[in-house]
Amino acid sequence: MSYWRDQRVLVTGATGIVGSWLVKELLRRRAFVAALVLDADPQSELFRSGDVHRVAVINGRLEDITDIERAINVYETETVIHLGAQTIVPVAHRNPLATFEANIRGTYHLLEACRRQSLLVKQVVVASSDKAYGEQAKLPYTEDMPLDGRHPYDVSKACVEHLAMAYYKSYGLPVAISRCGNIYGGGDLNWSRIVPGTIRSLLRGEQPILRSDGTFLRDYLYVKDAANAYLRLAEAASNPSMHGEVFNFGPGSPTTVLDLVSKIQKLLGREDLCPRILNSAPGEIRNQYLSAEKARCRLQWRCEYDLDRGLSETIAWYRTFFEDRGA
Repeated sequence: MSYWRDQRVLVTGATGIVGSWLVKELLRRRAFVAALVLDADPQSELFRSGDVHRVAVINGRLEDITDIERAINVYETETVIHLGAQTIVPVAHRNPLATFEANIRGTYHLLEACRRQSLLVKQVVVASSDKAYGEQAKLPYTEDMPLDGRHPYDVSKACVEHLAMAYYKSYGLPVAISRCGNIYGGGDLNWSRIVPGTIRSLLRGEQPILRSDGTFLRDYLYVKDAANAYLRLAEAASNPSMHGEVFNFGPGSPTTVLDLVSKIQKLLGREDLCPRILNSAPGEIRNQYLSAEKARCRLQWRCEYDLDRGLSETIAWYRTFFEDRGA
């Protein structure tokens, strides 16, 4: 708690699911938070919670380096946590150029702005993804495996990592990289994702829809555990020995999509609504899950939420969300 008191932090992607909960935790720890925000989404947890009124909001785009550099300079940023990205795999598949612009151009602009303002910025955490690994013959993913992303979103995240490492190795930028599994929790308004989409369908008395065949195996990381992972990594990145390091974050207990949906059905008492399986998920890796042993050993990080507890809190959030909207 004491580490973050009065720490000046810039969060990109602050209206997203992870960004919203990360801002909430930073405020609880009494940090000064600046948030780079593209669109003011009143449904985002950042806005619904009122946290937006407790942070400095910079309206801007990652694709415009002047917006990022102004945010760092004006708010005298010490820590940058870069979450901003286009994160939806089907969207990336349909429109790869926009994904590359946001994820790749946005990242090298962020890194270059940090390099230019190196007298201020003391540590940078960059969000990658387990999808950067691509298809691997051996699982779980470990940090020493090569990046082999082949689809647009996966490739964009692999590029993000190469850029971050280039800035570390060439300019000594104090950067660390996170690779998380699938993150779920209250505040995810991308209904094409399995957790929010399934909860919404079941609350409405509708069949949940599965884009895959239901057998895909994934890690599911609760958003509060993800937020704590980013904070722990940022704290560690204040030590030069952690610069240029990459860490996996996941629960270590992969679950099939069908088993995940079944858990949500049981928690909502809607086992009568069987999922409709479309089996049409282009650009998706079939099986992916992470080893977080390095994070446990070197960062002393571990998940505090199992899947049942995380899903219970998530369902409660969506119940309130839909009740507030009268939907």
